[in-house]
Amino acid sequence: MSARLLLRVARPTPSALRIPPVLRRLQSTDGKDAASASKKSFRGQLYDSTARRVQAERAKVEQRLHVGNETGARQTGASSATLGGVVGTVFIALAFYYLGSQSAPHMPITSTTPLSTLSPPSHNTSKANLEAAWTDFVTLLGEEHVATTPEELTRHSSSDWSSFHNTSYQPFLVLYPSSTAEVSAIAKICHERRIPMTAFSGGTSLEGHFAATRGGVCIDFSRMDKVLALHKGDLDVVVQPAVGWEQLNEDLAKDGLFFPPDPGPGAMIGGMVGTGCSGTNAARYGTMREWVLSLTVVLADGTIIKTRQRPRKSSAGYDLTRLFIGSEGTLGLVTEATLKLAVKPQCENVAVSSFPSIKHAAEVVAQVIASGVPLAAIELLDDVQMHCINESGTTSRAWKVAPTLFFKFSGTPAGVKEQISQVRAVATKNSASSFEFASSDAERHELWSARKEALWSVMALKRNDEDKVWTTDVAVPISVLPVIIEETKADITASGLLGAIVGHVGDGNFHAIIMFGKEEQRVAEGVVERMVKRAVEMEGTVTGEHGVGLVKRDYLPMELGKETVDAMRRIKTALDPLCLLNCDKG
Repeated sequence: MSARLLLRVARPTPSALRIPPVLRRLQSTDGKDAASASKKSFRGQLYDSTARRVQAERAKVEQRLHVGNETGARQTGASSATLGGVVGTVFIALAFYYLGSQSAPHMPITSTTPLSTLSPPSHNTSKANLEAAWTDFVTLLGEEHVATTPEELTRHSSSDWSSFHNTSYQPFLVLYPSSTAEVSAIAKICHERRIPMTAFSGGTSLEGHFAATRGGVCIDFSRMDKVLALHKGDLDVVVQPAVGWEQLNEDLAKDGLFFPPDPGPGAMIGGMVGTGCSGTNAARYGTMREWVLSLTVVLADGTIIKTRQRPRKSSAGYDLTRLFIGSEGTLGLVTEATLKLAVKPQCENVAVSSFPSIKHAAEVVAQVIASGVPLAAIELLDDVQMHCINESGTTSRAWKVAPTLFFKFSGTPAGVKEQISQVRAVATKNSASSFEFASSDAERHELWSARKEALWSVMALKRNDEDKVWTTDVAVPISVLPVIIEETKADITASGLLGAIVGHVGDGNFHAIIMFGKEEQRVAEGVVERMVKRAVEMEGTVTGEHGVGLVKRDYLPMELGKETVDAMRRIKTALDPLCLLNCDKG
């Protein structure tokens, strides 16, 4: 029962206060004057007094009822207003929740991200936005470290040795930071303004890795070229991304140490991490993935992370270090790397041996590996490659024009001597036409120089300025390496193009270096595509060490399957949802 109803029951109403007839008659008596009243009897005076008291009481009751009615009305109005306010607030909250749920992106519930489910990146590369960003970058770095000249833009778009011959993609400007903090600040500006970013260190990559397909800015790390810390006792070193592996090894040699990965001349640590490179030492020492302990990375929004500490092993959390190795600048910008080091061998030597065919050379490789000889490297150069080296004059000596194996030995002096003896016996058994090894450090460098000059020697034979060089690589299980090399070599010969074969035969990886003119580009594309398909059919990979870039991107589903590529895309969208970092790669 409500309070108002209770009040109405508890209070006497005017009708309930009925005056007895006798009293009403007494009340109606006018009592015209005190004299007449005084003449009334005692009983009459008592009735008059009682009537007056009843009348006064009735007036008080009516006054209380009137006040109570007003109070109840006010309480009812206040209650109604309060209830209305609550209802209104709830309605507004529900309305905003609905609108928010409609405008906010729904979190995906699938484990992969098919390309068909993504919208194109929404970047702002308008002239006004880029010019405003230029002011921000100049304030941050100084005008001398923000480049917009045509020469710099072209240099940061492609190279003569790249397989992706870029003629249209260029950044709007090039930035030269000097620290992790500056890189982070650059990323924050680009993230806020929705400007794409492309990383650049040595510029020696081969598959179109740093082509600025969406314009934006190129971040050149050349000012970040310092060795930050060397821990001799722990066999590790902390470096910035523009440290070159060759200079690093020269410095480390003073302390009897070295960094094993050895890609092409001019490569720098940042790019080596990005492509997950290797080199001639991979047969014994492995790839870049085995020699990076930790990375400092700037993410797309400017967040700075360190993937782990410096111990040689760790099972703490996800292996983010290896996630970024080989990601080609699509997940983050590497600003520092902690690298493992090896002790420089007591003794090193090199031997060179020529054979009548690639098949004979491949047999030697298989038998040497099966015998357990711990070689540092085994490299194969075919007869065309040896011809190019001779014709270009890039080395100080002439070479036999035949398929040639280059062996690198390391260990104790006695151990190296024994390795050379064992390998020479296997080579002789397989029809080697020559076998020579170095007798001094100078001769050792001379013999190995032919291997390192392979690419440059082919480029030196260009017929005119319009000729291009396509350098590509695949890797297969070692047992089928001779088959794919012979089939690819036959395909190149049938095409009529000049093409050389260079192989890291100790780990099943080989390169084709193909020269072609403008009118021959479709022919070269056919040779490369068939080479890649052969590798995949032999359970190999479309790239052993060059990386994916733009050239090998469309072959990934062929090797890995659409679902695997979709899973990779989910990782990309998680770390870079605006697709600002090295767009269109991988």
